[in-house]
Amino acid sequence: MSQTQHALSLPSQRLPVYRAELLRVTDGANLGDTLSFADELVPDDVYELTFGAMLQSLSIHVGEKDAYHVSPESLLGHPGARLVADSVLTVMPPTGETIEILVLVEVDTEGHVVQIYAAPLSPISEKLPYSLVGIDKNAARLRMAQMACVSFTRGTRITLATGEQRAVEHLQAGDRVLTRDDGPQEIRWIGHLTMRASGEFAPIRIKAGTLNNAGDLTVSPDHRLFIYQRHDHIGAGRSELLVRARHLVNGETVKVAEGGYVDYFQLLFDTHQIIFAEGISAETMQADQRTRPVLPEDVKQELARPKQGHNAPPRHQAYEVNETLLDRPDAVELLRRASSK
Repeated sequence: MSQTQHALSLPSQRLPVYRAELLRVTDGANLGDTLSFADELVPDDVYELTFGAMLQSLSIHVGEKDAYHVSPESLLGHPGARLVADSVLTVMPPTGETIEILVLVEVDTEGHVVQIYAAPLSPISEKLPYSLVGIDKNAARLRMAQMACVSFTRGTRITLATGEQRAVEHLQAGDRVLTRDDGPQEIRWIGHLTMRASGEFAPIRIKAGTLNNAGDLTVSPDHRLFIYQRHDHIGAGRSELLVRARHLVNGETVKVAEGGYVDYFQLLFDTHQIIFAEGISAETMQADQRTRPVLPEDVKQELARPKQGHNAPPRHQAYEVNETLLDRPDAVELLRRASSK
């Protein structure tokens, strides 16, 4: 498999974004200008979001030389076009809290700017002034990687090789965890991030019993759960499914848990694994072009060393369920029934 084919086989990353022209300077040096890339911005300029502005979905994949591109299924942008992760801006509304905005620039084959996108990492509101207080040109790829890392939240019970269930925050590298496909496997690395639980970083809480889970399961929005269907109630055409937590939100048994801060933990093995969390199957972090910026150098080097039987392309990607199959009010109940004995 070529590097390009391998990249395209990885899960795409979805970002809700505003087109940059919907954020305009209402006070400051660039008065009247729209949001631009870092080199054209001036600190202390005040931006406002245009009334009626709508978030749109930009889907991204990683191609050759770890470059970002617009995914073929994206609802925004030109499929295949290159995206530059330009900067992370810090803005401050009158309340005094700070909000980060990730700036992505779509360019054509000659490197000319086609469109600029602003992805707020916490919600922003119309007609509210936001002062530009920080411009970081080095943090964009790291923020992208953090959002691509699937994570468990503090307190999530993980099943060890012995059958013991241990809270994720008490696990250590080297602990042996029970995996669905490869039996007991050692944890290679554990990451930890504390984030504001809002916007794209707000976790998803799945109430106990909703998918036959023993306890409440709270995970990052794009964390994928593994479901084995005994009956194909949703029409996926196969028994083994990977379902993103964000696609299951129904406001009742599966909710967005916004507010305060959330402790996220990433579990990395030598290969992508399906493990057991709160009694149901869930994926672990995948070390790839999207997530590599969060890894320490020694872990990157260790993972780069060839290992017998560990050089195959990701084996679980074909299991992912298209969001359109889950766009129905009874999707969660159908999955619960399909996976019940």
